[in-house]
Amino acid sequence: SATPAQIGAFLVALELTKKSSDPAIVAAVAGALRDAACVINDGEGVAGEVVDIVGTGGDGLDTFNVSTASGIVVAGAGLRVAKHGNRASSSKSGSADILEALGCKLNAVNPETVSPMLEPSSSFAFLFAQTFHPGMKNVAAARKELGVRTMFNIIGPLINPAKPSKVIVGVHSKTIGLLMAEALKLTGVKRAWVVCGAMGLDEVS
Repeated sequence: SATPAQIGAFLVALELTKKSSDPAIVAAVAGALRDAACVINDGEGVAGEVVDIVGTGGDGLDTFNVSTASGIVVAGAGLRVAKHGNRASSSKSGSADILEALGCKLNAVNPETVSPMLEPSSSFAFLFAQTFHPGMKNVAAARKELGVRTMFNIIGPLINPAKPSKVIVGVHSKTIGLLMAEALKLTGVKRAWVVCGAMGLDEVS
């Protein structure tokens, strides 16, 4: 496996060569990460149609985590929501922080329990990134030491192991929005709504 120094060098090289802004490269990295994630349904993801509502974070506006609440409302309306998320990066609370504060046992959701949670009687499941992408911990140390934005600041919405066919993704800049839209298409998402709010908010506003 790669050392933190090698991972850091790879991330910096992507930034210096502008490859991190190439949708094909972003989609390829996302695909590799999904392939390395914990497998759901023999790698096919959750059977049937599922959706995700997610943001990249990084807007620096210290806002409430809207996407989690939105996902629960959407699930209540009848859609099957496989919400993929992590702890906060730039906001007051990430999806994992909110659900954990409400008493949810994040690690209780695993590849075996996801599909049963998305049956008609219970249409919301939270896929904790640290559970489903254990290999990401090897990248975390390098990212923290670098202390600069890299491709991994925006790749979260692309690596949901449930493989949702329809998504809403909030981004903190219009430039990233175009990149995200193309990358989503390349990763097999059938329909997507990529939004960027006022003042660079990664939510609808």
